[in-house]
Amino acid sequence: MSSNELRFQAICQVTERKSLPPKVPNRLEDLWATDVFTLSKMQACLPKDVFRSLKKTLQTGGELDISVAGIVAAAMKDWAISKGALYYAHVFYPMTNITAEKHDGFISVQSDGTALTEFTGKVLVQGEPDGSSFPNGGIRSTFEARGYTAWDVTSPAYVMETDNGVTLCIPTVFISWSGEALDKKTPLLRSNAAMSKAATRLLKLLGHTDIATVNSSCGAEQEYFLVDSHFANSRPDLLLTGRTLFGHPAAKGQQFDDHYFGAIPERVQVFMQDVEEKMYRLGIPAKTRHNEVAPGQFEIAPFFEAANVASDHQQLTMTILRNTAKKHGFVCLLHEKPFAGINGSGKHVNWSVGNATQGNLLDPGDTPHSNLQFLLFCGAVIRGVHKYGPLMRAVVATASNDHRLGANEAPPAIISVYLGSQLEDVFEQIKKGDVQSSRTAGLMNLGVDTLPVFPKDPGDRNRTSPFAFTGNRFEFRAVGSNQSVSGPLVAMNTILTDSITWIADHLESELGQGKSLDAAAYAVLKEVMEKHSAVVFGGDGYSSEWHRIAVEERGLLNLPTTADALPMLKDKGIEELFVRTGVLSAKELESRFETYAEQYIQVIEMEAKLVMSLTKTLIYPAAMRHLSEMSGAIANMKAIGLSAETTCLEHVATLTTSLMEAVSKLSSGLDSHDFATTEDHMQHCAKVLRPMMDQVRVYADSIEDEIADDLWPMPKYQEMLFIK
Repeated sequence: MSSNELRFQAICQVTERKSLPPKVPNRLEDLWATDVFTLSKMQACLPKDVFRSLKKTLQTGGELDISVAGIVAAAMKDWAISKGALYYAHVFYPMTNITAEKHDGFISVQSDGTALTEFTGKVLVQGEPDGSSFPNGGIRSTFEARGYTAWDVTSPAYVMETDNGVTLCIPTVFISWSGEALDKKTPLLRSNAAMSKAATRLLKLLGHTDIATVNSSCGAEQEYFLVDSHFANSRPDLLLTGRTLFGHPAAKGQQFDDHYFGAIPERVQVFMQDVEEKMYRLGIPAKTRHNEVAPGQFEIAPFFEAANVASDHQQLTMTILRNTAKKHGFVCLLHEKPFAGINGSGKHVNWSVGNATQGNLLDPGDTPHSNLQFLLFCGAVIRGVHKYGPLMRAVVATASNDHRLGANEAPPAIISVYLGSQLEDVFEQIKKGDVQSSRTAGLMNLGVDTLPVFPKDPGDRNRTSPFAFTGNRFEFRAVGSNQSVSGPLVAMNTILTDSITWIADHLESELGQGKSLDAAAYAVLKEVMEKHSAVVFGGDGYSSEWHRIAVEERGLLNLPTTADALPMLKDKGIEELFVRTGVLSAKELESRFETYAEQYIQVIEMEAKLVMSLTKTLIYPAAMRHLSEMSGAIANMKAIGLSAETTCLEHVATLTTSLMEAVSKLSSGLDSHDFATTEDHMQHCAKVLRPMMDQVRVYADSIEDEIADDLWPMPKYQEMLFIK
């Protein structure tokens, strides 16, 4: 069967598909965390002294008492087996943005040939997957294969149920034999610990004596597309790259704004309910679901959690979305830009810091101008983003996110901070040295008696800002939909740690001069704003004027591509930041640059090869068949004395010639080059290969719009986006 016949068969299969019947939703209390080895389950099955020791570690971040591991392992095994588990897995997060698992059975063969279930404390605490085949960025040689996983007690174990059985999953860190972090969890845990230490010091200077462990929190809004599997399976580009390398935009896109927050399609809602049930069983607090801006695009957002657990849950969310989509006949696309001409997908990371005793440290309260605690922590964020904006850009730099940043659905690549009108005014007063008041929020009166009067927020939102304050947290809007949230969280925690330490040092100095706490704090904040207010911006981040002002007048960096952004990880100041805070060694940081740079190059070159392959094997043959059929038809018409229009034929012929010339240039661009540095190789991908690929696409998409519909070999945008 030819490709174009498969396309039409796919359309028939989709339109005739019967949706899975919706299930009657279970009550939340009957679902919540039923598959998680929670504190309450531990308390029910552990000796009191063991439970108290474990709980202390969880709540204070103190050292784990290894002597309790055997007792915990036995209880965990019994609980998992009662849920039907025969295997356990150490789950870890290598530098690939995916989740890795090593499965082992609860089995110990005895000398008499019998078998027992066994799970010891040693096995719980430590595992040994092969460390040689995961990205390490030059930390280890290929022959140095040993890697370790180590139990992360701060993230609860759970059972994962599939059609093939039940597995006990234990969140772990992943390190090399020589002790370097090979994963995304280890730096996150380090950054939380460093930030807590620095924040505790500042809180003590503010007069607090009862201070619980400070932690960062995260709520990540996950955007995604759903495409019927019949269509996706007929698109090699979607299957291999996660995005369409070709595709003429449909006449209707998102211009009518009729998909955003519209009624969720019935088939999609059944899928969503299935996803949410799985998430609730795993203790993932899915809170919001809705249609996103682009057709075929949706969003799911959780409630806030501690950053480490939220990061683990985010990885689980992506896994659940993909796996559940298959059961419902969909393919879930998490690529940042699967379709050209419409919005791509992000993962807005809502981030804050706080503890059990002082609460949310980024809550401004009703009078933020007099809330020293909030002002100092918010001032630390402003300083950190200004000093280390290039780091924040680097941690969201991927080949796929480059398609999205700077477009209308995403913030620009220039990192700035949006505070809102109320806070911007307060910090401007601080900069001038005379803090008097905070603007009041006011009430919203809609002019209809039957409609409620309600309080307004003190400031509007700014969707063009990459890092925006949204009431009691910051929203990092530049994170890509396919990324782990750990990298951005590590960056935010680390720059906050550095800035809190700087503020605490200067506050101590001011207090040492005999100033009152208020006077000392405002003096420090005034210095922060004098040096770092250039990063605060509340206007249109898309405007060309802002780009000019940001770079020329404020000295901010514009790093439009991953090739521009990733080398910032080699900056001496960023290296010193990570070493000084103890989050990453110089060697570990260098390994991340090498790993992510290699991944960028591999993605671009793989896509370029696929562009050439699809052009030669699908698009060019379709164009030639069209030209052959049209030429024959025109010749027949002329033979019987009828006139025939040849302009369209000539246009397609010209496009086809240009298409193959562009492919030839791309092939030359892909030929091996002797690059002096990794940075040069990345720039070649960004400045040479990507534009060449785009040029091939221009011709291919134009051909799609010209030739006979029944000859086009791949599902079109109008089919993939609108037939559900």
